[in-house]
Amino acid sequence: MYDLESSLNRLEEKIKQPNFRQNKGLGNEVGYYVFDYPAEQELFVRERIKYLKDKYGNSNLDFKIIVFDLYDIIIDLLLKEGFLNLCDELEKNKGLSEIIIAINEMLRMEEDNQNNEILAHIKNNIEDNSIVFLTGVGKCFPFLRSHKVLNNLHQYIDNVPVVMFFPGEYDGQSLVLFSEIKDDNYYRAFKIVE
Repeated sequence: MYDLESSLNRLEEKIKQPNFRQNKGLGNEVGYYVFDYPAEQELFVRERIKYLKDKYGNSNLDFKIIVFDLYDIIIDLLLKEGFLNLCDELEKNKGLSEIIIAINEMLRMEEDNQNNEILAHIKNNIEDNSIVFLTGVGKCFPFLRSHKVLNNLHQYIDNVPVVMFFPGEYDGQSLVLFSEIKDDNYYRAFKIVE
């Protein structure tokens, strides 16, 4: 039986290790990880992330945790561009699939370049001694796909470890969201705890 508390304790032990923070032992792969958990435990995981951020953000250790909620970033960018109010009208007239396309174009998620809004935001708000926690993956679906974030993030960040918190299952190759939506895209990430 899966023990979330134990997995979160192992996560905390792992991030405290100097080799983890230096991205050592990964066979020259970038230090990207996925922490998967049952979606129904989302609120418990959010509280634990807040606890870890507070604990290591205010300590005298040589690292700190920086949390980026992908959903909050998207909403902020939509507001900044004046696009959030248009989403309601677009959905009524064109449907959800058109909103997904429009949001991805605005965020430049389809482009393989240095103009990706979300990834640029993350890059501009980290420090060398950081551990990046990415949250809000479930809240973003289907507007933002987690593989697009992880597979493009290496262009922006390769000096600090990144942990994506995923409400579903990750087998080291593919993700299953909400116990039914399987994502067979390739992920440039390691499972952080077994």
